[in-house]
Amino acid sequence: MPVIILFAACQAKNEHGNLIKSEEEVDVWLTNADQSVLFEKQPSLSFLEADMALPTITINESKAFQTMDGFGYTLTGGSAMHIHNMAEAERRQLLQELFGTDSTYIGVSYLRLSIGASDLDERTFSYNDLPEGETDPEMIQFNLEPDRKYLIPVLKEILAINPEIKLMGSPWSPPTWMKTNNDTRGGSLKPEYYAAYAKYFVKYIQEMAAEGIRIDAITVQNEPLHPGNNPSLLMLADEMAEFIKDHLGPAFAKGGIDTKIIIYDHNADRPDYPITILDDPETKKYVDGSAFHLYGGTIDALMEVHNAHPDKHLYFTEQWIGAPGDFPVDLNWHVKNLIIGATRNWCRNVLEWNLAADPHQDPHTDRGGCDRCLGAITIDGNTVIRNPAYYIIAHASKFVRPGAVRIGTNVPEGLPNVAFKGPQGDLILIVLNDSSAEKAFNFMHNGQMVTASLKGGAVGTFVWKHI
Repeated sequence: MPVIILFAACQAKNEHGNLIKSEEEVDVWLTNADQSVLFEKQPSLSFLEADMALPTITINESKAFQTMDGFGYTLTGGSAMHIHNMAEAERRQLLQELFGTDSTYIGVSYLRLSIGASDLDERTFSYNDLPEGETDPEMIQFNLEPDRKYLIPVLKEILAINPEIKLMGSPWSPPTWMKTNNDTRGGSLKPEYYAAYAKYFVKYIQEMAAEGIRIDAITVQNEPLHPGNNPSLLMLADEMAEFIKDHLGPAFAKGGIDTKIIIYDHNADRPDYPITILDDPETKKYVDGSAFHLYGGTIDALMEVHNAHPDKHLYFTEQWIGAPGDFPVDLNWHVKNLIIGATRNWCRNVLEWNLAADPHQDPHTDRGGCDRCLGAITIDGNTVIRNPAYYIIAHASKFVRPGAVRIGTNVPEGLPNVAFKGPQGDLILIVLNDSSAEKAFNFMHNGQMVTASLKGGAVGTFVWKHI
């Protein structure tokens, strides 16, 4: 058996001093680094005597942290294209597997969308592309048409499966006529078009709502310090602050828009960027929180942002896996740094980049689009291959439902972990064996103790009813 669990009722003994077996059971879902087990449910296990000499993870409900919004992926235009082009029966089956919320499915509960094209679209576009020399500051010609072919139809199918899924929109570039270089790649937003760009966001949210698609949150700019992508935009912290304070925030307030405004959306090596923005109280009042990637810096840098502004939320919005993938390395790094690390550093979501690509990692834009981004799934016609990010997210998304609260645990050496209390009172513990050798350990909650064993590099999610 890949996982062996014994449970001890540490305080309940009979008249002879022997431990009394509890009728509570722990569900165990396992992924081994060698892929011998891939997110498979193990036999339910009962409470028996534990090995008191082993390292112990103690779950402490009295320490409650952030409420979770969900786990998922970015649904790029390319992802939507591949899903949309599947045969109807296979597409429905895949979407149910990904977004269904009963015990059969992995329950993805959060998606990030690109506002206009990302670099994983077939081509660059915005919702207000004009002939050279023309402008449209009133957004009269705004049109979601580029997303009507693939993205919007797929989103509507997803919403039919899970109407409560949270959606975040992120722009890679404004319309080129707003930019200093009149190009999809790089450049900055011209100050004279700050008001027009605020209207662009308002129109996007309103037009998506008219399609029955609610945008829960937007980030102001994807990777604002990386103008080399296509599309992209350079937006420095003072520029983002001015745009929010004087234009975007007031435009949302005037339009009665409750979509959250989230800043930064870039690497953990620059916590000063969001802190600088939030230090201005007039800007801060419009901002819900800050978003991060981890292509630079370390995940614990997010704690610096939380400590500086504990009243504002944190989000983890993007991390790629490079094709063709290295399963044991990817599983370890992403579970340790994102599923466990980001949530232990106050993030309310964790999103992998991106949901789907084809066997050639297409589509992507020219002049900087990612040609090595491995999707969580690879779609080849109607054939679906599940890649590392599928299993990484599934270990959390299936069990840590929106509304779950992160609760306290200690971290014994070599056993990164995180625990949550679900909306229905269930307890969820995710543990990584961050070593090459098999490791046994205990976890304890309310006087009940479990002994578990994970192979080197394995990930286990343990779920049980509140005791």
